[in-house]
Amino acid sequence: MRILVVDDEKNITETIVKYLKLEKIEAKSCSNGLSAKRLLEEEVFDAAIFDLKMPGLTGMELLKWIQEQGPSIPVIIMSAYGEISDAVEAMKLGAKDYIVKPFDPEELLIRLKRIVNENLIRQKVETGKSTEKGIDFIGETREIVKIKQLINKVTNTPSNVLITGESGTGKEIVARMLHEKSDRKNNNFVPVNIGGIQENLLESELFGYEKGAFTGADNKKTGLFELSSNGTLFLDEIGDMSFNLQVKLLRVLQDKKIMRLGGLNYIPINLRLITATNKNLENLIKENKFREDLFFRLNVFKIELPPLRERIKDIPLITGYFIKKFNKVFKKNIININDDALKLLQNYKYPGNVRELENIIERAFIYCDNDTISLKDIDLKKDLSADKIKTGKIKEVEKELIIEAIHKWEGNKTKAAEELGFTRRTLHNKLKEYKIQG
Repeated sequence: MRILVVDDEKNITETIVKYLKLEKIEAKSCSNGLSAKRLLEEEVFDAAIFDLKMPGLTGMELLKWIQEQGPSIPVIIMSAYGEISDAVEAMKLGAKDYIVKPFDPEELLIRLKRIVNENLIRQKVETGKSTEKGIDFIGETREIVKIKQLINKVTNTPSNVLITGESGTGKEIVARMLHEKSDRKNNNFVPVNIGGIQENLLESELFGYEKGAFTGADNKKTGLFELSSNGTLFLDEIGDMSFNLQVKLLRVLQDKKIMRLGGLNYIPINLRLITATNKNLENLIKENKFREDLFFRLNVFKIELPPLRERIKDIPLITGYFIKKFNKVFKKNIININDDALKLLQNYKYPGNVRELENIIERAFIYCDNDTISLKDIDLKKDLSADKIKTGKIKEVEKELIIEAIHKWEGNKTKAAEELGFTRRTLHNKLKEYKIQG
């Protein structure tokens, strides 16, 4: 983390820089707005802290320049007690926070870390919006990095791959990645949702049939096994395949040839099989609903996808990607999602995983009337704990009021408690709860 500190009072900049360095945070200081502008044009910083009243350029003027032409970094404004209205105005101009002098350096550090972290999350949204990749499994968390490594390991092998994970976690995307990265990429990728085809039709879809094989077979039909030869066949929801068809699939994998329904001759096939399921196949084997020998054939190489609730740090990146996607679909120009809406998305449990997040963003595009998605545009299911989020927001506001009262009364807890309507004991407990030095 690299921070720029700007104030014409040398003792303040020296104190802040010294404290930040003790916390292993690199900091640089200057004494006026023009010097700060020069440094921001020449060097890279993660955030800036500056005073409102400065020579050269005032804090307000410098903030305006940052918003219009300068680097995209978060800013904390320092103000004297009598300048609070100006600090509020600075927040409207884009400052992320303000702190009233004199202040506790530890409190400044807490606020600084918060705005830098929020800015990093915001950058992930922007990264997601600029994603130009075709088929990709979006994410930067350790779990996703590991999955991408597994994909690279197995891509150019002939081995069958079994992809497991809850519904909506992206199993077909991973299957398409395996195909697109392989030497079969110029041939067909054939996806089949077993659960979406009636059992009596699935066999003829997979194997095809000869003319006259049954009533209504007026012409020869090439099956999906043949269509995927030299390419990739993806059988989704493999746990829903009937026991009878499992036997026939096993034979295809063993013999590498098929016979169309009503046919007399075997047709050789050369396909790469990828299967997926949201069910526990081992349990289905115990219940005699899935063949163990077929399971061993399918489970040569396994890729297990985590639910979205276990990788919430990827939500900003994925959200940015969907913003880009739906701008094209809806022919809109939504450029942002505000912090409150993003926090709401990160607190949700997503029973429908990434697919559900996609639906939420699509609905937000319908509701949104300007260029920024806000809380009013986010429509979540009732299993979201609204009370928990509401309580969190109340606590944030309460903490801010306590900090302001402590600063206002220069650490006099009795006066601060009176203003807040607390007993002194209650204020003491609140200070301890929120880890506020007072």
